Amino acid sequence: MKRQFFILLLLTILICSCKKKQTTWNTDWSAPIISDTISLSNLYNDSTLVSSNQTSIDLDLSRTILNLGLSDLVGFPDTTINQSFNLNFSLSNVPAGYTFANTIEEHSFDLNDVQLKKVDVSSGSIKLKVFNSIATKVYFKIILPGITKNGLAFEQIFFVNAGTNAQPGSAEELLDISGYSFDLRGVNGLGYNKLQSQLIITSDPTGPSVAISSNNDFSFSAELSGLKFSYAKGYFGNTLISETAEFLVPYFNSIVAGNLDLPSANLDFEIENGMKFGIKGKIISAENTNSSGNTSQLVSSNLGNDFLISPATGSWNSLQTSSQHLIFSAANSNIESYLENLGSSHQLAYQLQLNPWGNVSGGNDEIFSNSRLKIKIKSQIPLIIGADGLTLRDTFNIDLKQNSNKTHAKSGLISLSATNAFPLACEPILYLLNENGSILYTINATSQIYSSLLGSLNTQSGLFEKSSLLEFVLTEDIVENLDKIKKIVVQAKFDTPNPLTGWNEAQSIPFGAFLAVKLRLKLNAEIVY
Repeated sequence: MKRQFFILLLLTILICSCKKKQTTWNTDWSAPIISDTISLSNLYNDSTLVSSNQTSIDLDLSRTILNLGLSDLVGFPDTTINQSFNLNFSLSNVPAGYTFANTIEEHSFDLNDVQLKKVDVSSGSIKLKVFNSIATKVYFKIILPGITKNGLAFEQIFFVNAGTNAQPGSAEELLDISGYSFDLRGVNGLGYNKLQSQLIITSDPTGPSVAISSNNDFSFSAELSGLKFSYAKGYFGNTLISETAEFLVPYFNSIVAGNLDLPSANLDFEIENGMKFGIKGKIISAENTNSSGNTSQLVSSNLGNDFLISPATGSWNSLQTSSQHLIFSAANSNIESYLENLGSSHQLAYQLQLNPWGNVSGGNDEIFSNSRLKIKIKSQIPLIIGADGLTLRDTFNIDLKQNSNKTHAKSGLISLSATNAFPLACEPILYLLNENGSILYTINATSQIYSSLLGSLNTQSGLFEKSSLLEFVLTEDIVENLDKIKKIVVQAKFDTPNPLTGWNEAQSIPFGAFLAVKLRLKLNAEIVY
């Protein structure tokens, strides 16, 4: 018994006297990352994909590249009307309540070659200031005869304190003139760009008699600012609009290689005129540049030729626009190769000239609040795709670190299971880059995502579906150098193979096509404590 006790005691002493070391063991972890279904249904009826009959999908490259309205073509600068009154003689005893001034003046505005006869104001303000230089209060009545609302002329009355020439009495007020109409034809009703002002001055009916000399000055100012119009009538000049418009198709930005065969399609340039004056125009050139820097020029006899667009007809509630269509087809252009360049950046050079024949309406052209001058590009292509090594690439920034002296990953793999209802095959590759953009590792998938045409018909969805399982192996070397990996490039090469021949051929994308994916991360970790 004693012997057993001493053996137990000795073992205890030995264990307690040993230096403790870290304990480690390996374990496998598995966790889901993504479980999602990718389809085109959430893109239907946006600016790129449309489906009108629930059976097919069209690629819609339509864009509006010019959209001008009244405020873009007709501007009225902030301006100030000034009117003053001086007696040509002196009055020594002006009785109380005496009206000694009642004058109308006309004010002209320089609007270059625009000649306005009438405008309706949708928003804007007028700031009135009046000044009195005699020794009694006076009433100022400011009338702007050409500015009316509901048939009544603009009118404002001020009761201004007495003052002197050196320190005149004054008053001011800021007024909203939204909803007013401006008659800009002047006093005789035959002009344009003219406003009238009327100044009526009456001495205080309850004040004293005063003397007024030719040195006394009575004046007012009307500061018009922020005017926006809902209607304009006149002659809107001979302006030449010459621009190169740019629009983007960002979906094509990620294509870095391969070919995409699209069905024959037309490209329609529509110029829509909602203004009641004629327009002359021409499309000078069109080109697109893809993500590889390759540029394709549109070649056609429709380019560089003048066309004419008649004025719109009707009124604001019955406006009928005029339009001109320039259609580029396989018969008159290189439209197929132009579109198959897969340009993400498009440039269109054009010219439009207002009133090419001059003021033929006698200043009776009209622009309404709903009048627009537009240039639209329309191209709707059935989504029948022939892909041959079409390669898309995208880059993501990452920042991963781990400490090998603590619990850390040793190796692992990314597992991707997919159910594909698109008639496209996909071969994905991962590139792991350092902060300088140099490739440290290339990880090929162990398989591909197979085309749906290699699968079987799902009678419930009415679609051919094919399941695939892919893995991306993360070696120990990759995991040990996670801190050096700063970017991941995901590259996918697409083909549209004929399941009978293996040759890539154009395939129609069915309505309801989807790609269901489940992504799992599996790691072999070393537990340290």
